[in-house]
Amino acid sequence: MSLDPAVLDRVRTQLLAEGRVPTPADVARVLRADGVLLGSDVLLDEAERLHGELAGAGPLTRLLRDPEVTDVLVTAPDQVWVDRGSGAEHVAVTFADDHAVRRLAQRLAAACGRRLDDAVPYVDARLPDGTRLHAVLAPVAVSGTCLSLRVPRRRDFGLADLVSAGSVPAEVVPWIVAVVQARLAFLVSGGTGTGKTTWLAMLLGLCDPRERLVIVEDSAELAPEHPHVVRLESRPPNIEGAGAIVMRDLVRQSLRMRPDRIVVGEVRGAEIVDLLAALNTGHEGGCATVHANAAVDVPARLESLALAAGLDRAAAHAQMAAGLDVVVHLVRDRDGRRRWASLSVAVRRRGRTEMVDALIWPTAESDVEAGPGFGRLVERLGWWAPGAVWPTW
Repeated sequence: MSLDPAVLDRVRTQLLAEGRVPTPADVARVLRADGVLLGSDVLLDEAERLHGELAGAGPLTRLLRDPEVTDVLVTAPDQVWVDRGSGAEHVAVTFADDHAVRRLAQRLAAACGRRLDDAVPYVDARLPDGTRLHAVLAPVAVSGTCLSLRVPRRRDFGLADLVSAGSVPAEVVPWIVAVVQARLAFLVSGGTGTGKTTWLAMLLGLCDPRERLVIVEDSAELAPEHPHVVRLESRPPNIEGAGAIVMRDLVRQSLRMRPDRIVVGEVRGAEIVDLLAALNTGHEGGCATVHANAAVDVPARLESLALAAGLDRAAAHAQMAAGLDVVVHLVRDRDGRRRWASLSVAVRRRGRTEMVDALIWPTAESDVEAGPGFGRLVERLGWWAPGAVWPTW
């Protein structure tokens, strides 16, 4: 049964006039007060639908509640896609028209305290529940309003979970644990959607509970299972263009906060200069994620970021060679599986920093191989033997 649009308009108006975020019970109350006679099941369905439209994600609410869904993507009113870990798949969810998609995008942006209109036609923000929001309005988005929602992890993953899921071979686990326990400086690299944030959170959970972790992020996503975490989040400028707090500011502030480990959620700008400086001035065990197609591409990626921030090439490679120890690289196979691919060691050759593979997992069906950097990895780990047992804390 569909309610009369006039009734829905009256209910919306009444709820908005109350000046607070309505609950499903509020919606049901107003429906009854309007004289709507429905069975309890139908009333509950209508209440939940209206609540989703007024305070939730509208037609996307049920998709976002699905524990298997990691991303919800809207490219047109009748083009809604989800990712359940095996790539994007089309779902039978539709909007009335592009105006409905635009209205939802603007309401979600407002919930983040952000502006989204013709003057500012795109937004990148985090919803109160941790969901990452990105939206672009037409005509910038040629086919109509585009909406991308990345759902936060509903539970924390440990190495045992990743082994069970086939995302990392069991024989590699002691080496990864040793990297964290030896307080080596590391980066988690990979392409978009390879699980970098999940891996970084999991690795931070292996840190000694006596360590103080100061996490700097552009949009807060990391929530490691660790008892002593300080989280800092950047801030965009306000409508007047003032008040911005950038990542580089926060990395500098983190140095004054007595960190045992400085963590940058994702390196993608000038903050790389301050992170490399920190790794070269006694801040052991620092870590971050970075976008790269392969571990060997990481130095070039960091170099380009450093050059854009005013650090010359020679200084950038000197800082990398002295401060960075290893790179954990992740990939996403053609079947959608996210998995560990390699553990590489940073070495300096002819004035340039290079990543040399120490452990490699070419395909999910192959065996783990020792690469040319294996000896250097053992050297870096020192007495932290790869026979390390699972952490007991």
